[in-house]
Amino acid sequence: MIDPSIRLRRAIHANDVLLVRRILKSHPHLLHNPDHSLSGNANSNLHLAASLGHISICKLLVELGHEADMPALNDDHQTALMLAAAAGHTEVVHFLSENDPKSILRQDLRGRDAIMEASLHGHDTVVQILLTYAPGGAAAALAQADLDGNTALHFASSNGNLLVLRTLLAAGADAGRKNAWSWTAEAYSATVQAEVYLKTLVGEVERRKQTGMPAGVAMSGGGVRLVGKEVGD
Repeated sequence: MIDPSIRLRRAIHANDVLLVRRILKSHPHLLHNPDHSLSGNANSNLHLAASLGHISICKLLVELGHEADMPALNDDHQTALMLAAAAGHTEVVHFLSENDPKSILRQDLRGRDAIMEASLHGHDTVVQILLTYAPGGAAAALAQADLDGNTALHFASSNGNLLVLRTLLAAGADAGRKNAWSWTAEAYSATVQAEVYLKTLVGEVERRKQTGMPAGVAMSGGGVRLVGKEVGD
């Protein structure tokens, strides 16, 4: 007989929401079920489902009270939202952000939050969703920095994620912000193309400030907007 905790994780991997429900009905103590194997990082059921993008299982776990007291954290103090954001699972990110907006600003052991993870991996739609639901507004969320002083803009620039750069600047990211090593996001540009693009965007943001035009209104190179509350799949 396979241990129920292992059967449960296998059911999550298989995206079998009915089997997950049946196992949890028989073994309610396994609702969180942290994976303490060598490679498990103490990820809970929700961490696993979120990292795989299995929205139906995420909804079931939250419905059963997985996040009732506070967001579950793995050994790196990451939330399920952080893992979903890093993987670019838009649907899961939207659901978890709407369910608990405060979790958007949570930071892990390195000081990274979900917006930084999405910016690092170039998931522009995910970034827009997180900024839409961030408590205190987008600009305040973008002021957060990790333990090395890197902001979401630093992460987007260092990986050449042009769409994310545009979104972050339109949302109020500070292009002049320096990290602990006195480097700006521009100095961290992954490519010459990214550096030139970032300089162009920064210049346009400054022109808009001088003319009194909102920074988030369709910048050159494509429209920039924060997604509305009606975002779905």
